[in-house]
Amino acid sequence: MERYTFSWRNADLLIISIIIALLAIGLAQVLSATYKTEVPFSPFFIKQLFGVLSGIILAALIARTDWRKIEEWGTLLFGATIFLLLCTLFLGKRAMGAHRWIDLKIIRFQPSELAKFALPAALITYLRNGHESLKNFSFFIPPLTLIALSALLIIKQPDLGTAVLVVTGGLTMLWLAGLSNRFFIMSTLIALAAAPILWHTLHPYQKKRIAVFFGEGDPKKERYHIEQSKIAIGSGGIFGKGFLRGTQHALHYLPEARTDFIFSVLCEEWGFLGAFFAIVLYTILYVRMFILTRFIRDTYAQYIAATLTAQCAIATLINMCMVMGMMPVVGIPLPFMSYGVSNMWIILMSIGWYFSIIMHRA
Repeated sequence: MERYTFSWRNADLLIISIIIALLAIGLAQVLSATYKTEVPFSPFFIKQLFGVLSGIILAALIARTDWRKIEEWGTLLFGATIFLLLCTLFLGKRAMGAHRWIDLKIIRFQPSELAKFALPAALITYLRNGHESLKNFSFFIPPLTLIALSALLIIKQPDLGTAVLVVTGGLTMLWLAGLSNRFFIMSTLIALAAAPILWHTLHPYQKKRIAVFFGEGDPKKERYHIEQSKIAIGSGGIFGKGFLRGTQHALHYLPEARTDFIFSVLCEEWGFLGAFFAIVLYTILYVRMFILTRFIRDTYAQYIAATLTAQCAIATLINMCMVMGMMPVVGIPLPFMSYGVSNMWIILMSIGWYFSIIMHRA
């Protein structure tokens, strides 16, 4: 096995600086979204602060570890994730009509988030072991099955947003490995043809979200979330209302302000300029990560880095489009900002794995 040299000097300071800035902005917005005069630092903010600090430690530990060690544990990690997803369906804590969490008393852990980290680890192990068969479609059937199994268990919770990211990440890696464009074209055509059947498999609330996207629904009922989000974004104007001065979330008009709609809180308080600054940070971050990915020597390490970057970038794009009404609401948190310890851990662990590849000069 080729030896790679680890050095903290290989860390990219631009990426680190942007991530720290986004984490700081996210903490400030979670503080604002949950702020009460009598309790300035809410339990949500304290948990988020714990998630950020512990996540940074996890990222540093993973970055220090040879990325191939994570790959070696990929199959076992994925198996454990599937087991946890099954446990969640039968034993998980029910909240907001879904079984998505395992109660650890201090925090609630969401196993579906772990799938975003474990699935790429399992797929890359399979691809590396069978690299001589990459041109045969039959070779891709087992990994496609793993992707479908993960998505199915997550959808059953139900959690369509996380399932979309898991599938997107998995298919990105297989596409990079050589899965033909014909497969994606045929799959898209089949999905479109089967749309009427798939429609009846959706939960009622999922159907409502799609209907709302096409302009249907009562603004005080089905369209309430997105209408309040748009009001929050628009009311921020150019310069915003100021930190802790947002009214939509303070008066509890904006649902899920600390999670899915944290970007709406940012827009209301910091206006167009604040939102534009955040978008610029995200853009520079992902462009820089993709650029560095091109210089990775190990092909399979390159697949990992590109997949982890793509998952974060797609989640960011979907969340921002979602809160502005440009896509149906699917419940995808904004990376580095939205409240959620499980989500924060997995994002920072993924960044740690990315840095492990970069700093070991793969």
